[in-house]
Amino acid sequence: MPKAGIIYNDIKPAACRIAEEIKDKLLSRGWEVHLATGVGGILGYSNPSGPVCNTPIDSLNPPGFDRDMTFAVVLGGDGTVLSACRQLAPYGIPLLTVNTGHMGFLTETYVNHLPQALEAVLSDLYHVEERSTLRVQLFRDQHLLWEALSLNEMVIHREPLTSMCHFEVEIGRHAPVDIAADGLIISTPTGSTAYSLSAGGPVITPGVPVLQLVPICPHSLASRALVFANSEPVTIFPANTTRLVMVVDGNGGCYVLPDDRVRIERSPYNARFIRLQPPEFFHILREKLGWGLPHIAKPTSVELP
Repeated sequence: MPKAGIIYNDIKPAACRIAEEIKDKLLSRGWEVHLATGVGGILGYSNPSGPVCNTPIDSLNPPGFDRDMTFAVVLGGDGTVLSACRQLAPYGIPLLTVNTGHMGFLTETYVNHLPQALEAVLSDLYHVEERSTLRVQLFRDQHLLWEALSLNEMVIHREPLTSMCHFEVEIGRHAPVDIAADGLIISTPTGSTAYSLSAGGPVITPGVPVLQLVPICPHSLASRALVFANSEPVTIFPANTTRLVMVVDGNGGCYVLPDDRVRIERSPYNARFIRLQPPEFFHILREKLGWGLPHIAKPTSVELP
């Protein structure tokens, strides 16, 4: 019996209703179906006065979701997609992402197109696009205290008020560099259209095997975004006397003390997205972010007297 999964945003009534409808449809066609909410992929925050909360990145899968699952439907917005990736990427489960939110930059289809999309998937009329992810780890006294899987980015900054931070950053075998900024972003190509874009970083097409480092409001004209091979791990040493906070995918994170170190590297797990049509990244940029739209008014030539 083939097996499918559904991960949905349970605070959205539409997503709850559609999840049940999909479940009934698949059951009627002889599929085994497992449901889970996106809550299982929410990272949460550690408590600075207590032990750091850590769940290994390969231990977030919901019950019934495993490598034998043919595909999973994700119902929600980009936050639900990010949560589903953290839960299912270690098992290589392809995701059919359905937008029931607002921006939906990571989603493949909309609710009103779901019947046709589901029929295409059941008929094997799709292909799978793979996106690289990050393994983000916090070490204290050589002990791993916290880790997370990230599809978009890792951000480290000071709290509660924005102010200058100092970092020593090592990228692969290269000499360490010092950066003074409000914070740092390490981003995948997928995350290049998220926070790093707002911070002035470049847009990177998904298939390019790179990562990028983007200083947030740097205190130097020389500190600008850097793109480098994703085969090179990054280690960040905070050169501050006060604690910092690290956030992964805008979802959750942990506190970083002055003697801690943060290691970021490409993870062995790719997020796998079902594509019903060949991916057209520039079209998505134009539709979602307005990139490359033609000018409404263009100058016309004027004859001089």
